[in-house]
Amino acid sequence: MTGGAAILAVLVWRVGTGPLVDGLRLTTGWPIVAALAITSLTTLCCAWRWRLVAGGLGVEMPLRTAVAAYYRSQFLNATLPGGVVGDVHRAVRHGREVGDLGRSLRAVAWERASGFAVQLVLTAAVLFLLSWPAASFAPSAAVPSAAVAVVVLAGLGLLAAVLYLNGRRLSSRIGRAFTSDLRDAVLAPRAWPGILLASTVAVLGHASVFLIAVRATGADVSPARLLPLALVVLTASALPTNIAGWGPREGAAAWAFSSVGLGAALGVTVAVVYGMLALVATLPGAVVLVAARRRAQDTAPGPTDAQEQVERKYA
Repeated sequence: MTGGAAILAVLVWRVGTGPLVDGLRLTTGWPIVAALAITSLTTLCCAWRWRLVAGGLGVEMPLRTAVAAYYRSQFLNATLPGGVVGDVHRAVRHGREVGDLGRSLRAVAWERASGFAVQLVLTAAVLFLLSWPAASFAPSAAVPSAAVAVVVLAGLGLLAAVLYLNGRRLSSRIGRAFTSDLRDAVLAPRAWPGILLASTVAVLGHASVFLIAVRATGADVSPARLLPLALVVLTASALPTNIAGWGPREGAAAWAFSSVGLGAALGVTVAVVYGMLALVATLPGAVVLVAARRRAQDTAPGPTDAQEQVERKYA
């Protein structure tokens, strides 16, 4: 949270408040409708991914329940510091419903981790195939970025493979649980194709909302040039140091857009538009949150009911 606040302070110092105000002003009309529609698809995909992972761990749930819970968690992530409070809430609530908090926490953790892993792979692939747009100004800029991404991904993949193949040799309980979860919930034949498909659609959906945010600013930039920028900014926005989603996203956008000659101010404006679109698109989660609270209040026993229950118990 402190890091996110520091990034925003530096951006205001460097580019002023104009890009922030412009971003808020431009969040209207068709971009909002498009973001709501696209986010409904990405939320469905993420909820399906969660069901696949949770099913591998033995904690099933209906898809309708998963979608509602995922909308609620997205709204909490978009309005509370850190960007992960909603996921914790989703895991704890589901754990209480199924009576197994540990498995529910692990299911949400694996679901988010697997989605982020697919996002990293897609980002690295796009950097290779389309090249970093800054190559038109500095041809060597694309190679280090892609190389670093691939090295990191290769290292993570190698570590996962070693842990998976040697899971029985690990003496620690955590190590055995890690490899067991990885095998049963993520890499199982019944799960990984769906996880890969759902995660890919979700990443492309979020990138589409980012491109809509660029279009809303009036900037005329080709999608092929914007896609690497979008994926890099979205990856940075996943860092849990934000303030209700704000901070790293705007900082990454300012750097990315300035590095390709589009200007840091435009990057901040686009990030603000995207942030507002993402926030509005999670508002169905607020409806789910309010509805759940009202149902809880309606089903809670009143004073008279509670007294009658006590009297019947001791009668």
